[in-house]
Amino acid sequence: MSTAQTGTDERHPLFMPLILIGGLIFGFGLGYSHMARPEVVLDFLQFEDFGLLFVMFGGAMVTGLAYVVVPQLFDRAPLTGDSFGRRLKRFDRNVLIGGGIFGVGWGLSGICPGAGYASLGVGNLPILWAIGGMFIGAYAQGVWRSQASTTDATPTSAD
Repeated sequence: MSTAQTGTDERHPLFMPLILIGGLIFGFGLGYSHMARPEVVLDFLQFEDFGLLFVMFGGAMVTGLAYVVVPQLFDRAPLTGDSFGRRLKRFDRNVLIGGGIFGVGWGLSGICPGAGYASLGVGNLPILWAIGGMFIGAYAQGVWRSQASTTDATPTSAD
């Protein structure tokens, strides 16, 4: 995909700094709400503490509101110049397996990738094991996918 197709030529100079600021605000929010603590997440998964439900609901409300309001205010995304539109991905075997693996990892460790980095920020150094596992899993998936794509692209003989 060329840069003309992705809209990177039209990105505002503040695009990357605002991404950094947004990530810092997100991480601070996770730390402040104690959602960067695996114990809190595991308590939610064991139906003992429903605070995470309220945090997720608040995030879903803000996101849903933004998806409705922002396209009505702007013709194109202000910082990237991309047009607004839905990007749909088919529900297929890879989505089901990937979601299952993510869910099992989340349930075992009590942490997801974003909260894992925020957990480092609040001093939870043992979380490095979970982050290392995320990197190993992502690397293994990339190797598997690249091998699958080269196998699919290999021409077969017409014997």
